[in-house]
Amino acid sequence: MEQVQQILSSKSNVLIEKENKYGAHNYHPLPVVLERGEGVHVWDVDGKKYYDFLSAYSAVNQGHCHPKIVKAMVDQAQTLTLTSRAFYNDKLGNYEEFVTKFFGFDKVLPMNTGAEAVETAIKLCRKWAYEVKGVAEHEAQIIVCENNFHGRTTTIISFSNDESARKNFGPYTAGFIKIEYDNLDALEKVLESSKNIAGFLVEPIQGEAGVYVPSEGYLAKAKALCEKHNVLFIADEVQTGIARTGKLLAVHHENVQPDILILGKAISGGVYPVSAVLCNDVIMNVIKPGQHGSTFGGNPVAAAVAIAALEVVRDENLSENAERLGIILRNGLNDIAKRNNLITLVRGKGLLNAIVINCDEESDLAWEICLRFRDYGLLAKPTHGNKIRLAPPLVITEDQIKDCLAIIEKALNDFKK
Repeated sequence: MEQVQQILSSKSNVLIEKENKYGAHNYHPLPVVLERGEGVHVWDVDGKKYYDFLSAYSAVNQGHCHPKIVKAMVDQAQTLTLTSRAFYNDKLGNYEEFVTKFFGFDKVLPMNTGAEAVETAIKLCRKWAYEVKGVAEHEAQIIVCENNFHGRTTTIISFSNDESARKNFGPYTAGFIKIEYDNLDALEKVLESSKNIAGFLVEPIQGEAGVYVPSEGYLAKAKALCEKHNVLFIADEVQTGIARTGKLLAVHHENVQPDILILGKAISGGVYPVSAVLCNDVIMNVIKPGQHGSTFGGNPVAAAVAIAALEVVRDENLSENAERLGIILRNGLNDIAKRNNLITLVRGKGLLNAIVINCDEESDLAWEICLRFRDYGLLAKPTHGNKIRLAPPLVITEDQIKDCLAIIEKALNDFKK
């Protein structure tokens, strides 16, 4: 195997050591220290240029430092940053009108992070169950899927399969029923077993699990089952939404309109923490003053940034770009797989994709491959051991995709048996 591993500079090592010494060890970053980004590229502290094939877990769909989004943030930050929700501000109402019309809902509840938005959706779902559906208080159940990833708050890890996220963080929150993902029979069985089911919380594609795409028709049939049983269909589109999969929302591939929609990440283009929960009045109106909130949720900067970020998605046709280039990327990856048996499977939709590496989940091979990607100028990371997520910003071009495919094949050939 060719020995080309990148040697980190003293500057990089110093900065990495600072994080290790003074920061909590709750992440395991790829050893590269970035200082600048533009479009599909990032540069490290030594000036080396890379393709970003993670996009901050799909937060920078619009590309790094998109000038329109950055300008909206800077202009607003120089005018008014925060009022809290104790007062009205001149940006929030405009944003609320824009985002609800953009996604087709009556109302939005603005928050800051994806996990906060998931927690908000859970609270809304339970309150709706008690006050509208008529479930007895404290009896509501929400169905979730195995191998889900909705965040790492205490309630969310209570229904996680990831033992590293759960171990020694109990006691856990009750009120969740876990079923197999992409299994309509399991969903129907639970729905028929109890009148206390309030909602079904699901990722349209399980990103953290390794970009697991469900069977065609799964989402539409699941939504129909929820409607039949008067249960809320809650779509967590924090990672899959905002054009990532080739549609504005991943559920749109099956013409599904969720009862509750959870958004985050790319709703701000990656320049500011913004998340949102959208639903219609019959659900949202159960929340009254004092029952939920956030000091920063709906602040003027967030409102200005989110409008600009969504306008970029619309005006630059990023959904269409993701759909077209995703096909080219997957076709290219499948061609590589024919020449190199290290890739056992290619899966994805739009520009949310993954390759499964021919090793077990405990192996370090996928990590070593990502280090080699880095050496050749492309940044990606493994998920669940032997799966490498490949998700560039949606502003990438066809020529750049082809360039990246060449890098990926070159790196994989270094490990070819």
